[in-house]
Amino acid sequence: MTDLPKRVVIHEEGPREGFQIEPGPIATADKVRFCEALAETGLRDVQCVSFVDARRVPGMADAADVARSIRQRPNVQYSALALNLRGYEQAVKTPLHIAGHLQMSASNTFSIRNTNKDNAETLTEQRRQLAFFRDRGIAVESAIVMTCFGCNFEGAVAPETVRDCVGSLLALADEFGIALDRVRLADTVGWASPAGIQRVVGLVRDTWPDLRLALHLHDTRGTGLANALMGLQMGIDGFDSSCAGLGGCPFAGHKGAAGNICTEDLAFMCAEMGIETGIDLDALIDCARMAEEIVGHTLPGKIMHGGSLSQYRRGAHA
Repeated sequence: MTDLPKRVVIHEEGPREGFQIEPGPIATADKVRFCEALAETGLRDVQCVSFVDARRVPGMADAADVARSIRQRPNVQYSALALNLRGYEQAVKTPLHIAGHLQMSASNTFSIRNTNKDNAETLTEQRRQLAFFRDRGIAVESAIVMTCFGCNFEGAVAPETVRDCVGSLLALADEFGIALDRVRLADTVGWASPAGIQRVVGLVRDTWPDLRLALHLHDTRGTGLANALMGLQMGIDGFDSSCAGLGGCPFAGHKGAAGNICTEDLAFMCAEMGIETGIDLDALIDCARMAEEIVGHTLPGKIMHGGSLSQYRRGAHA
């Protein structure tokens, strides 16, 4: 495990990833208090809402109200997701941190289901977005390739397809004189295995050895943390995750497409391996229990139900 990072950066997506897929309405005030509580745990990056078509994702209809209501702590980045220019135009009117991102899907069919655009149309849209970011002085921080490990509509995705998508986004960034901070490889619908992580990350690394990578992993088939461990062993130091395991992709074509890997479970694993996260695990467990109370049903996180080991370790030395 010589490539293990000393510290990882966790991008929390629970409020957005989680609440977008819940079938019942969630009060705006509950969304706000959840975002505020997460910011008290040591997390430095909390994705609060998405600015998307409320007809397709009704759980985000109050995104602007949530964004305006959060009492922001210093040194915490409260961000939002947008998929197109209309979304970005709404997002920049709020107090949230809005950064530019490039995106593409390794599955053309998923791209159409997710954004109503195929990959060729997506690249055209990306150019319009880059012009918008440039005119507004918005920094472009990262890129993401979705469905890197498989697709419920198209089946297996070849690592070479992912490599080509990364190359397209890097070329587009270069066209606009942008140096991306990192590229995120996403297991959007939960197909990844540790071997798949090794193949895809390995090929991208072989092609661009200095490119910083992050992983966006879902836990649809219970391999989420195993996939994260493989990523850690390959030196990945950035992960998207979701408190309590909230969420799932509404356009995955599979009702069991679980949410991102669970933030507190990932933080616990990292702590046990001596990898710093800057997170207060007990405070994060409290947030996970709050999330379960808000949605009104059991959530899949393990540490929130089993508890951390801190109380037992204290008892053993009492």
